[in-house]
Amino acid sequence: MAIKTTPRLAIDGDAVLKEAILRISHADGANHTTRRDFLRRSLTLGGLTMLTGCTLVDDNSVASALMRISRMNDDVQGWLFDPNRLAPTYPDAMITRPFPFNAYYGEDEIRQVEESGYRLEVTGMVADKRKLSLPELRAMPQIDQVTRHICVEGWSAIGKWGGISFAHFLRHIGADLHARYVGFKCADDYFTSIDMPTALHPQTLLTLSYDGQPLPPKYGFPMKLRMPTKLGYKNPKHIQAIFVTNTYPGGYWENQGYNWFGGS
Repeated sequence: MAIKTTPRLAIDGDAVLKEAILRISHADGANHTTRRDFLRRSLTLGGLTMLTGCTLVDDNSVASALMRISRMNDDVQGWLFDPNRLAPTYPDAMITRPFPFNAYYGEDEIRQVEESGYRLEVTGMVADKRKLSLPELRAMPQIDQVTRHICVEGWSAIGKWGGISFAHFLRHIGADLHARYVGFKCADDYFTSIDMPTALHPQTLLTLSYDGQPLPPKYGFPMKLRMPTKLGYKNPKHIQAIFVTNTYPGGYWENQGYNWFGGS
């Protein structure tokens, strides 16, 4: 049975958030007052001003209200998330071939990371702060899973991912499992963060392979975080650094208005 981590209200609220921010920031040639009034009326409808405690008088207050709605969505999704409930798995025959490439840049701009010099940096609230090579990572216990990747753009695909249970990895490095966040920095300048319950979910993997082969560059070589309980933008590729923290780290898309929890 699929994990239901994002209620319809949260999904719709996040869609409103992204659309409204885009309207404010990128509506070339549109009348400033018209955009502001439209958003103010949209937010007032349904008592959203009461929910956020904001007075919607200008673009900044509209954006502030929208961000508060998104943070409320995060709280609701976190409350609904069941760390013991598994997402569906599939037979190899259902793997999507070819599995789609997806990033904030084109396929001709895929980052190339040299295997020999690669080191995964581990910092923050962990007992064993160090850098791990690929041979060290590959020597850890490996598991496979065939799960569905769900993109915020509306498409999905099934893939076969292999790697290290992230819960095992966090315990291996002596991470503080009571910390609130785990953050990721990547070779393609992407960055994101997740909540600790999702990090400890049994299907959250630090993936080193795809479909039985070393992880190809277009899927995130040398390492990708794979979480079937999260939307695609929460699954970073080309991971270079992992840190554990109680300070909210944000993320590449999250800082631009996407919902932070990002449950699928």
